[in-house]
Amino acid sequence: MLQSGMTVPPNEFAAAFGLLVTAYFWWSNIKGIHESSTKALRIMQVTTVMVVVFFIWCALTLMRRGPAQIPPAPLPSNLRFGEHDLGWLRDTQWIQFSAVAIVVAFGHSLLAMSGFETLAQVYREIAAPKLHNLKITANIVCGFALVGTGVITLMAGMIIPDSIRPEYVDNLLGGLAMHLSGPPLVRLAFHIFVVVVGILILSGAVNTSIIGANGVLNRLAEDGVLAAWFRRPQRKFGTSYRLINAIAILQVATIVTSRGNVKLLGEAYAFGVVWSFFMKALGVLVLRFRRHDQEYKTPLNIMMGDREIPIGLFLTTFTLFVVALANLFSKQIATISGVGFTLLLFATFTISSRLNARTRRETKQGLEQFNLDVRPEITAGSGAIHARPACILVAVRNYNRMEHLKSVLQKTNLRRHDIVVMTVRGVSTGAGEYDLGENQLFTDDERELFTRVVAMAEKEGKTVDLLVVPAVNPFDAMVQTASRLQASRLVTGVSARMDSDELARRIGHAWERLPEPRHPFSLEIITPDRPSTFVNLGPHPPRLWPEDIGRVHELWLELSDKYAGSKLHHRDVVSVALRRMQQELDSDKRDEIVRDILVEIEHRKEPVFTRANGDDNLPRAR
Repeated sequence: MLQSGMTVPPNEFAAAFGLLVTAYFWWSNIKGIHESSTKALRIMQVTTVMVVVFFIWCALTLMRRGPAQIPPAPLPSNLRFGEHDLGWLRDTQWIQFSAVAIVVAFGHSLLAMSGFETLAQVYREIAAPKLHNLKITANIVCGFALVGTGVITLMAGMIIPDSIRPEYVDNLLGGLAMHLSGPPLVRLAFHIFVVVVGILILSGAVNTSIIGANGVLNRLAEDGVLAAWFRRPQRKFGTSYRLINAIAILQVATIVTSRGNVKLLGEAYAFGVVWSFFMKALGVLVLRFRRHDQEYKTPLNIMMGDREIPIGLFLTTFTLFVVALANLFSKQIATISGVGFTLLLFATFTISSRLNARTRRETKQGLEQFNLDVRPEITAGSGAIHARPACILVAVRNYNRMEHLKSVLQKTNLRRHDIVVMTVRGVSTGAGEYDLGENQLFTDDERELFTRVVAMAEKEGKTVDLLVVPAVNPFDAMVQTASRLQASRLVTGVSARMDSDELARRIGHAWERLPEPRHPFSLEIITPDRPSTFVNLGPHPPRLWPEDIGRVHELWLELSDKYAGSKLHHRDVVSVALRRMQQELDSDKRDEIVRDILVEIEHRKEPVFTRANGDDNLPRAR
């Protein structure tokens, strides 16, 4: 192409490539946040490798060759602005003031802080405890911005000669890579790597913008600003695909309109970032006077009487406001496009909220939207439920009594156990004659219940599967569902109609009605401000084969019914059996027992399930 004189315009090529990247991440987000977040994590890992290599190689270059020049001190007298860097402040007296010049310069460097707005976007994915991990994440982002942008830019000013550096205004890292010490081929290879990483970084920004905008628009829809139509889940993947489609369309329009002008897009991005920071800081400042349950407060607070004055938060908000004003007057095109876009969104949201208010008067407000996948039965690995065997099944009914769900969310490690939340949709005995409609299976009551469940799970940073089971007997429904999912534990809250012992007895009888072989699992009844009650439904297998557990259970039933009564426990049977085995090992039957053990190891049998519970007493974990 070079020999034939054919060239590709850089901006048009960037726009075309941006459209391809947008299409790729649009589809990734349609499939779900987990897929797209994984790609973003890989991008950051590769970027971190590049930053570390730059830092080490630049240090070695400076040690070997010394700096080409020392960057000027950060003083107002050393500030130099380009032709388009002052906007409406150009040829005015304001820019002659040192404080104004410093604020304008700080506004131009604000893109180095752009990673901080991603904290709000990844908040839901941060594991518990959220506040502690959020602080760690913020420190990592701050350190990355300081080293990856500030220090490396300073090193570029020391390594690249002043006479050559203007050639790399749009590609500073590429110029730095070619001016490092070392063989030319190695520097060229690293330059190619830097270009690839640059592509990945900007591609990741496309993905981050889709995730962030989707989260904001979802919250607006939840608040009734947008119509519920936008929140309708995608049938296969369950994502808010209509909002994602709208975001992708706006991104495509932005790319086409800007024609790939990266500097123009960067200015617009900086304009949005600084005003977003200021608005969020202002919102936090207002909430400091309206709420008093904050887990964390910005330092530098003083008490005046019985009122706390957040001086630190005031200063932060004021600083961001001043920088936002500087950007407003120093970036003409970004200001015009940003203000125009803001007015367009304001008008759209105002009209949408008023139209949506009419609909909300007739329907229940503030509820999540769910896909309803009707299945005749649910089993582990069926595809309807993604939980693995040994999951934890949590039964809920009243959204005002979900302390047991909160306890499970806080204590469960999702790497070991998945969480399934189920509710029983009560039906009459004759309801099975006809198929129930979706509005009968999933009413506003179930929608409101699961809305509270989702909110609680998001607050703890956990994911849950949701399940509605229509049934006549709720105890049979819970036990059968736990058996079909091969759950390791069934968790319920205390019932308002019966005490814990009666609840455990009824669930135990429901387990007894299961067909053979019965899946053993534990029942946990969580009562607020009291220790949990654990009941073993069926033979409890600590480290034994199922048929051995069943044999111990049968012996316990026989001995307790005929001789020892309720004082006998499973551990007593096992204890006696172990003592008798020890005695026989010390006798002339030792060889026979050893031979049986070796045969057992070589020919292990399939597990055989036997009767798990008596009718009167449930075996309790002790």
